Amino acid sequence: MAEAGIPEQEIPPPSRRDWIALLSAILGAFMAILDIQIINSSLKDIQGALSATIEEGSWISTSYLVAEIIIIPLAAWLTTIMSPRRFAVTISVLFVIASLLCSMAWNLQSMIIFRAMQGLAGGALIPFAFTLILTKLPPASRPKGMAMFAITATFAPSIGPTIGGWLTENYGWEYIFYINIVPGILMASGLMYGLDKAAPRWDLLRKGDYWGIATMAAGLGCLQVFLEEGHREDWFESSSMLTLAVISFISLVCFVILQLSKPDPLVNLRLLKERNFLFGSLANIGLGVGLYGTVFVLPVYLAQIQDYNALQIGQVIMWMGFPQLLIIPMVPILMKFVDARLICATGFFLFAFASFFSGSLNLDFAGDQFIAIQIFRAFGQPMVLVPMSILATAMIPPSQAGSASSLYNILRNLGGAIGIAALATILDSRAKHYYEILRENITPGNAAFTERMDLLTAQLGNEHSAFQMLSNQVHQQASIMAFNDAFHLIAIMLGFSMVFVLLTKAIPKPVAAKPATADETSAEPAHP
Repeated sequence: MAEAGIPEQEIPPPSRRDWIALLSAILGAFMAILDIQIINSSLKDIQGALSATIEEGSWISTSYLVAEIIIIPLAAWLTTIMSPRRFAVTISVLFVIASLLCSMAWNLQSMIIFRAMQGLAGGALIPFAFTLILTKLPPASRPKGMAMFAITATFAPSIGPTIGGWLTENYGWEYIFYINIVPGILMASGLMYGLDKAAPRWDLLRKGDYWGIATMAAGLGCLQVFLEEGHREDWFESSSMLTLAVISFISLVCFVILQLSKPDPLVNLRLLKERNFLFGSLANIGLGVGLYGTVFVLPVYLAQIQDYNALQIGQVIMWMGFPQLLIIPMVPILMKFVDARLICATGFFLFAFASFFSGSLNLDFAGDQFIAIQIFRAFGQPMVLVPMSILATAMIPPSQAGSASSLYNILRNLGGAIGIAALATILDSRAKHYYEILRENITPGNAAFTERMDLLTAQLGNEHSAFQMLSNQVHQQASIMAFNDAFHLIAIMLGFSMVFVLLTKAIPKPVAAKPATADETSAEPAHP
C-alpha cells in the first residue's frame, strides 16, 4: 500500500474521453448536492400531499442524508469490485429511477424509502467525482477539475432553494424530482462513453471488511439521525436519542480500531498523519458549518422574522450562487501566481466577514440588505474550496484517492450536520435566554413599557390585545438576537478554518506533463 506523500507513476494528460467522464461525474455530484437543498423549500407542500406532520416530514430529508453518509465511505470499495464504469453507470441509473419514484410516492413511508434510494445513489456520485479528479488529472491540471467540483459543493446549495421554490410555486413539488431525469440520462451516457470497460473483481467480496462496514454504517447512520432529529427530541432528554448517541459512539470507536489494525482497510485513516490532509480536513469541517449552516439559518430568519415565502427566500440566496459562476474559473488562473494558502485564507476571511456582518440583524434587515453580504460570500467560497482541495490532496498518491475522497467529503458533510444541529439548538436556547432578559424590563414601573402600552392600547382598542402584541414583539426581538449569535458562531468556525489552512505546507510546483505519444493517446489510462 502506498503511503501519503510518496509519489506514484506519473498521470498522463487527460484525453477527451477523460474530460467527458469527469464532467459527467461532476454533473452527478452537482445533482446529488442540489437534491439535499432543493427539497427544503418544498417540504411543506410534500408533507401536505402525503398527509404527514412536520415531525414525520423531517424524515424525508433525514433518510436521504443517512443513506448518503453511509455510502460515501463505501464508494471506493464498490468501485474496485464492480469496476469504475459499471459502478458509475449503475448509480446514475439508480439515481434517475429513485427520482421518478419519489415523484410518484403515495404515502410518507414510500417517500422515505425512495429518498433513501436516491441518497445512496447521489451520495456515491460525490466521492466518485472527487476520486476521478485525483486519478485522471495530473497536478498541473487538477485546479481546473477542483474548480468544476467547487460548483457542486458551493453553487448547488446556493441555488437549490431558488429552483425548488420556483418549481413548487409554478408547477408543483413533483417537478423538483423530474428535473433529475435529463441530467441523469446525460450523466449515465457520458460515464458510459468516457470510462473504459474493465472486468469486475467479485472475488474481493470474499475479502470484504464486513465488520468495518457494519460498524461504520451503524455509527454514521445513528450519528446522522441523532444530529438531524436530536433538536426536535430535546437531545439527551429523549431515551431514543441517548440510545442513538451511545450506539454511534461505540460503533465509530470500533470502526477506527478495526481500520487502524488492518493492513488494507476499508478507509485508510492513516492518511490523516499527512500534515496537509489533516489540516485541510479540519478546515473542511468548518467549511461544512459555513456552507450548510448559512443555507439553514438564513432561510429560517427570512421566513420567521421577515415572513418571506419560498420563492422570495430563493431570490435572496441566489445572490450567493450566481456570482460564483464568474469567479470559480478565475481561481485556477490565480493559483498560478499566488500561494494557494493565501488565496484560501483570503476566501475564509471574506466568508467569515460576511457571516459576522450578518450577525447585525434588526427588524429592518431583510432581503435587500443581504445582497452585499451574499456577494462577499460568493467571492469567498470559490477562493476556499478550489485551493483547499488541492492543498489537502497534494501529497496523496493516486492509489489512496478513494480513501482520501471518502474522508474529505464525509468530514465536510459531518461538519454541516453538526453545525446545523448546533445552530438549531442555539436559535432555540438563546431566544429563550434573551426573552427572559427582555421580559425583566416589562414592568409597570418602566417608563418605556408604559409609553409603549399606551400607544398599542390606543391602536388596538384594549389593553389585553396591546399586551399580547408587545409580548410577540419581545419574542421577535429575542429571536433576532439569537440569529445574530448563530451567524457569529458560523464566523468563528470559519475563522478556525482559516488558521488551519495557514498551517498547511505549500503545494509542490507541478512538473509539466509530457505530451502524450500516439500509443498513449490510443490507450486510455487506468481508472480508479
